[in-house]
Amino acid sequence: MDWIQTLFNSRFWSLATKEFRQILRSRETLVLLIIPPTIQMLLYGFALNPDVHYLKLGVVDYANTYESRELVSVLTVNKVFTLEEYLYNAQDLGEQVRQGKITAGLIIPPDFKRNISEDKSGEVQILIDAVDANTAGIAQGYLNQMINQFSRRLSSNQAPPLITPQTTFLYNPGLKSSWFFIPGVLGLVLTLISSLVSSITVVREKDTGTLEQLLMTPAEAWEILLAKIVPLFVLLMGDVILALSIGRLVFSVPFRGNLFLFLTLSGLYLFVGIGIGIMLATVCRTQQQVVLTSFFINLPLIQLSGAISPIESMPIFFKYVSLLDPLRHYIEIVRGILLKGVGLEVLWTHAIALFLFATLLLSISINQFRRQLS
Repeated sequence: MDWIQTLFNSRFWSLATKEFRQILRSRETLVLLIIPPTIQMLLYGFALNPDVHYLKLGVVDYANTYESRELVSVLTVNKVFTLEEYLYNAQDLGEQVRQGKITAGLIIPPDFKRNISEDKSGEVQILIDAVDANTAGIAQGYLNQMINQFSRRLSSNQAPPLITPQTTFLYNPGLKSSWFFIPGVLGLVLTLISSLVSSITVVREKDTGTLEQLLMTPAEAWEILLAKIVPLFVLLMGDVILALSIGRLVFSVPFRGNLFLFLTLSGLYLFVGIGIGIMLATVCRTQQQVVLTSFFINLPLIQLSGAISPIESMPIFFKYVSLLDPLRHYIEIVRGILLKGVGLEVLWTHAIALFLFATLLLSISINQFRRQLS
């Protein structure tokens, strides 16, 4: 017990007690110690799940027999796949995959029942959206396993399977993981850079006192604000081109869409990041507060965006919450343009979402900035 008494009487104990009291008196520090770790643990625990569920399945059933309907039922019974809709032809099925409305497609030929009745191999065609290589590989494994089980159930005496799936991977035939991650990393980098740079630029002027000097000039508040946004936007567009070039040259990510549309929608997303940054600058007083608060905001945006883990692996609640994440919409745009070559006729919902987010965030941040200037 002597060493405990010595510890209580030591200078270390006095200093440690003083630090604890200071931390407990600081509301900002307590918030940073409790709330961000709690949210991050929940997001990492639920959103970063390697399993996939509720993958959208489209079916073209040319056979339209009991056996073909039973096969579809087997594929959807364990909730790995959900039947999105029946289609009339393979062309419509391929278009649904292209637009991202379904993840996998099943084509059952007209002679399906006759082939398996005559103990012949009944081939079925499977189309999988391979933009996310990991999900595509898992989906193929599930489909093959369930089809083989169904085939053995039809004829337990047959050594070779009666049903043979022929799988085609669309948009990423080599199942390269970099083709999925690089568009997500591009959005992630733009989010961090645009919000941090814009917020630190404004806060630095508040720290050095140059913001007050600007108020002494004849310039209007909107001129001061516009003079801050335009150079940032131009420099950040340079980052967009740089990131795109690295993706093409280093990781061989294809570019199958329209470059002008890509740059336009990327510029729209930069306004979202700038709006977040200016809002942070109006709330925070120092650059250190900006950095800490930005990670508190940006990390949930990243986790819910589908940049790291696919949206399909998230619980239903987080799937709906992710619709409020502007980064999710931008990543959908980037992957659609780069990997699928789709245009605004497919991406218009995501473009409208980005426009609404940019308008809302810029409006709030500009009003807050004007109040500080006045």
